[in-house]
Amino acid sequence: MIKEALHDAEERMKGALTSLEQNLVTIRTGRASPALIERVQVEYYGSDTALMQLATISVPEPRQLLIKPFDGSTLKSIEKAILGSDLGLTPNSDGKVIRLNLPPLTEERRRDLVKVVHSRLEESRVAVRNVRRAAHEDLREFEKEKMISEDELKRGEQDLQKLTDKYIERIEEIGNRKEAEIKEI
Repeated sequence: MIKEALHDAEERMKGALTSLEQNLVTIRTGRASPALIERVQVEYYGSDTALMQLATISVPEPRQLLIKPFDGSTLKSIEKAILGSDLGLTPNSDGKVIRLNLPPLTEERRRDLVKVVHSRLEESRVAVRNVRRAAHEDLREFEKEKMISEDELKRGEQDLQKLTDKYIERIEEIGNRKEAEIKEI
């Protein structure tokens, strides 16, 4: 009973961690990474489609991304989507491929990106705490319905807190790594 509740809570906390990692990949650092743009939504035959489904994205140089559309007719739509995104990048097209040159980050832009990282970390911490709260309510409900004893409830609460602390710590580690990446010149 308690093990199932803790296992479920852990799975949901892992989900919050995975979501955070995927989210942080899209925040630009000093070097080019296809993950930076692969989720940009491009209008393709009336529906929004992720860029990675419409083109191959490669890194020919440390500060450049090369986008090669599978279908040449999507070139203009891809350019428009990149210009409309919050990346602040200007696409250069030769009619066949699009090159994105990543300018070096300014100190001010680095500070702004660190703030974005901190807000995403806080969102993940809140998500983990919400999972803890829900699991805690489940444990209390088990005890209230006499499915577990008071001692089992206390042990379950301690285990739940340890689990929560473990995931909050991992969120901090991920955040510190990303912050160091952004500050790296």
